[in-house]
Amino acid sequence: MAATPEAALLEGTTVVEIGSEPVQAAGRLLAELGASVTVVEPRYLDHLRELGWGQGKATADAADMPALLSSADVVLYTPYEDGVAAADRAGAPNAVWVDVTPFGLTGPRATWRASDLGIMASSGNMYATGDPDRAPVRPAWPASVAHGGPEIAFAALTGLASGRPQHVDVSLQEVVMIASMGAAGGYLRRRARGARAGASIGRTREVWPCADGHVSFGLRGGKARVANLETITRLVVEAGIDGAEALAERDWSAYNHNATADDELRAIEAPIARYFAARTMSELYGIACETNLMLAPANSPRELYASAQLATRAFFAEDGRPARFAVVAPGPEPEWPRRESPPVPGSGGAWAGTRILEFGSGAAGPIATRFFAEHGATVVRVESRTRPDFLRTYALSPDNPHGLEGSDMFDALNVNKLGVTLNMKHPRGLELAKRLAFEWADAVSENFAPKAMRGFGMDYESLVAERPDLVMISACLQGQTGPHRNYPGFGAQGSALSGFNFLTGWPDREPVGPFATITDSLAPRFVAAGLAAGLLFRRRTGRGVYLDLSQVEAAVWALTPWMLAYRVDGIAVMRNGNDDTPGRARLHGAFPCAGDDRWVAVAAWDNDDLDRLVKIAGNDLPGWCSTRSPLEVAEMLQAAGVEAVPVQDFADVHDDAQLAHRGHYVRLTHPHLGAGDYERDGFRLSDGDGGYHHSAPTLGRDNAYVFGQILGLSTAEQAELQDEGALS
Repeated sequence: MAATPEAALLEGTTVVEIGSEPVQAAGRLLAELGASVTVVEPRYLDHLRELGWGQGKATADAADMPALLSSADVVLYTPYEDGVAAADRAGAPNAVWVDVTPFGLTGPRATWRASDLGIMASSGNMYATGDPDRAPVRPAWPASVAHGGPEIAFAALTGLASGRPQHVDVSLQEVVMIASMGAAGGYLRRRARGARAGASIGRTREVWPCADGHVSFGLRGGKARVANLETITRLVVEAGIDGAEALAERDWSAYNHNATADDELRAIEAPIARYFAARTMSELYGIACETNLMLAPANSPRELYASAQLATRAFFAEDGRPARFAVVAPGPEPEWPRRESPPVPGSGGAWAGTRILEFGSGAAGPIATRFFAEHGATVVRVESRTRPDFLRTYALSPDNPHGLEGSDMFDALNVNKLGVTLNMKHPRGLELAKRLAFEWADAVSENFAPKAMRGFGMDYESLVAERPDLVMISACLQGQTGPHRNYPGFGAQGSALSGFNFLTGWPDREPVGPFATITDSLAPRFVAAGLAAGLLFRRRTGRGVYLDLSQVEAAVWALTPWMLAYRVDGIAVMRNGNDDTPGRARLHGAFPCAGDDRWVAVAAWDNDDLDRLVKIAGNDLPGWCSTRSPLEVAEMLQAAGVEAVPVQDFADVHDDAQLAHRGHYVRLTHPHLGAGDYERDGFRLSDGDGGYHHSAPTLGRDNAYVFGQILGLSTAEQAELQDEGALS
């Protein structure tokens, strides 16, 4: 396969970049996809950012700006940023102009100052990350940049997809909201503020100490994890670990962590903890790759640079920089006239008319296609009643009367899609899946393990023989090639493998990983950007394209300057609580306020900031904060020009006035779960903005429409297929 720069999916697209670090990351991603990117008066925080985000770009002075803007297709801009040249949107009348700010251009907090610390604090994600007896934390390398870069790029490509000039307003607060996997919108139904669980996810341990570091291993139940739990049982028993009977005597097919008593969970954990403690990260990961155990080391840059998987896939350039975020191969020249999905005239959603067929489970695939569904694309999600999405199985608990239809997370991540059920192990069920790919879809998105689609004869090589103009993206954990391609894992393992666990927590304690396993929400932004570029390439050339994306590689790409800190400067930046990296701030942290577990994030970046802070709070900031609410502290300090943002829990963000101003929540009704608040993504278009119209599909909800109206099957034919089990 060709590497991304050779594919040049965005060849001929001109981008002007004038902005801060999230904009710089977006510019680099667009440059990798083939766009011509020019940076006006580049200003990087340090040489590591310059090495990482400056690759593949040209530079220009402010005097060149008028000429650049007049011919630009896309402008990436950070208004109000200190040191960034002022630019006038009127100078780029035909462009997609993307403004990137902490909270959006309008609203009650539009003028608030916020760096990564404040943005993470505003989202709810920071509140739920860390240890319950300490302050909330965020990753030591800016996660808002990691999330922001690819979503800003997708926002720009969505503007281009509309076929008309656009003003795109990106709120980094809203961008990061997705990282909590619908927890803020879910507050309407669950009334859960969120809580810091340390090294656990929910009630079960997730991060475990081993002989030389830490590993991620989940004890959650569900059909997708039965083999994993049976494997760890065998390993512990064979090693003769004390307490192994707590595992060996258990029927894992009936295990439900939500319905298991705490003392029973501790008895299960104890022998596993002993097994891990006696072995190194490398030894345990080797066992995991050999046995398909869903276990991952909490990698630092040292382990990543030594990775056989990344080396085989030529992920790193010679200078140590991640060379690409996906492997891209353009399809063959079609032998028939071009079949394309041009922009829909008028003010409809930017992706209206685009048809996406989705296979997979969990979060990483569904979030990616939800971006398109929000902006007008028709997304058909293929499921199976006999092997339901594991997110649906999370709902199976004694207090849930709705069974597989009771999953809030599934509902949140699949809003606005159509849903069908197909048994792809049934010949006629598989035939229908192939017909949708051959006759209907512009693009296919899947996040199964590599061998799954190949086993169905629906891998890219098989599909492209019938549809040479098909756009397809595969987004499994470690990619389609390499010695670890078949290694199974979920977002928690992706967070550990990519370095985010190593970066999150306190230096004197075990890593905790960001709330909601960050790769599950981070990788989909790269999937969406890659798929968008592929669809635009198809419009321009009539050719399809295949993208092989590794969720782990996408996350490491997002941490490019962190990797270069180790390669260039020999520094392995690790979790540091809330200290600033690389130590530019005079004050930087979360401080307790009045109330139950209430905090405010405050940053003073220079002596002037510090002077303003002291004038308001005196020399005892913790004491001053402790008698005031987080919002009171934030409003007083922001009025004085000091960055201060409440560390919001999910109740706070659900009722956040800034998010309400931006229409972040869309109230819809699910047939089983009732009213729900569905969260929009982080950007708004000026012409033909998106939105949601219906909740996530119940199992098989749209079978009649898709198989009847799209594929033309009669009611009798559908009934016959149902009786045969093809639609199960």
